[in-house]
Amino acid sequence: MRTGKASTSKDKDEAFKQWLFEQELPSMRKKTLKSLSSLPLAIGELLVIAGFSALGTVIEQNKSYAWYVENYPTENPSFGFIDFPLILDLGLDHIYTTWYFLGLLGLLGASLTACTITRQWPVWKVSAKWKFLDRRATLLAMDEGEAVPRARLNDLSDLLAARGYQVFVKGKKMYAFKGLIGRLAPIGVHAALLFTLAGSAYSGLGGMSGSMMVPDGSSFEISTGLTRGSLFSSMPGIAKSSVQVNDFTIDYLPNGQVSQFYSDLSVVNPNGQEVSRKTISVNVPLRAGGVTMYQTDWALSSLQVTVQKPGAGEDSPSTEQTYVLPMASLEGKGGFQGRIWGTYLPVDFDGDQRQGISLVARDFQSVAIYDSKGAFAGVRRPESKKPIVVDGLKLVLGDVKGSTGLELKTDPGVPLVYAGFAGLMVTSFLSLLSHSQVWAIQEESSVVVGGKTNRAKEEFRSELDEVLNSIPEYVD
Repeated sequence: MRTGKASTSKDKDEAFKQWLFEQELPSMRKKTLKSLSSLPLAIGELLVIAGFSALGTVIEQNKSYAWYVENYPTENPSFGFIDFPLILDLGLDHIYTTWYFLGLLGLLGASLTACTITRQWPVWKVSAKWKFLDRRATLLAMDEGEAVPRARLNDLSDLLAARGYQVFVKGKKMYAFKGLIGRLAPIGVHAALLFTLAGSAYSGLGGMSGSMMVPDGSSFEISTGLTRGSLFSSMPGIAKSSVQVNDFTIDYLPNGQVSQFYSDLSVVNPNGQEVSRKTISVNVPLRAGGVTMYQTDWALSSLQVTVQKPGAGEDSPSTEQTYVLPMASLEGKGGFQGRIWGTYLPVDFDGDQRQGISLVARDFQSVAIYDSKGAFAGVRRPESKKPIVVDGLKLVLGDVKGSTGLELKTDPGVPLVYAGFAGLMVTSFLSLLSHSQVWAIQEESSVVVGGKTNRAKEEFRSELDEVLNSIPEYVD
């Protein structure tokens, strides 16, 4: 009895495995591939990805917590609903590396792969398999079918070959085709899109970014300007090298507004050797060792002031001292609007330094000066050497130093993205090529011809008519 029960149990297990692996799983695989290859689903995925990408363009990415609190306050949300809690809770500050965005890219990749497997590949296999047809009715029922009297099959073959067709003749039957690459190209389009998606995901997961405000004449180590985007991010080999800001300059429009700003940068390796140097500007970055440095911003960093103080008595000579005063941003503070920087010069250097002269500037061209009581004292151009007396001190303004705003970024997936776009351009063009096929059979007194194409049907009809009209006519 036990043997019989064990045998029955084993038979049931075998039957279940057979049902699972031979029926249920293949059926589920077909249903899943069919669902993923749905065109409406793919269009929906693209629209959602485009929407999140647009949102990532509107909302600045990878800024600090304080930056979002300041620029997206809850009291006055952008578009009526976008504030910093929403941005931070949903990860909209790093949208391109969030799980849902990467999941959408993966889902779109799965849809493209499923479409290739279930639709494009079968079409290619059918198109690549050719066979001779020998039934007159079948040829005449095609899109283009005609019986050419007093014609020979060899003449038709030669005319088609002269027009770029691949021609095969077997006895009294002929098959010719051209443009087969047009059937394979859609698979290439999908492959190129997959390369692009993979590159975007790789850049999001493996890339690093950061921003720096670097004073003119100073330097920084590249690793200090890069922040890991995810656990998959890794420092580039050039991370231990430093970037030296050799010079920072600004071009102005005739109305005084900033036209363009430039940074002369040098990349110096740990041994002190300069490995790269370039003057960058907006949209003209410096690339070195897998790191791209963009010019994004500028600021005023310091102001040189020469102060002449009067002597203590008639016989005491005046003294002169030069100071380099750091400048701080006053934007949004104390009623100041727009980009503006200021610094402070004490009146009494040896005693109470709570009273002093304020120097304010919006750019490198001029500096406004206010006395210790806040009254406007005048405006001077830096390096004009024209003195101004404020609170008993004679001031001569010197050089104004700037800081360059740099954004550093690594994109390890860029080669994949470029390869994907290049492949997409080529395969998109090739997919427009028509796949044309012509069959023919030789009868006693005529040649029966049939043909079809998947696109450009009018052009195919005209071409085939020209070929048939060119076939020599033989008179018995």
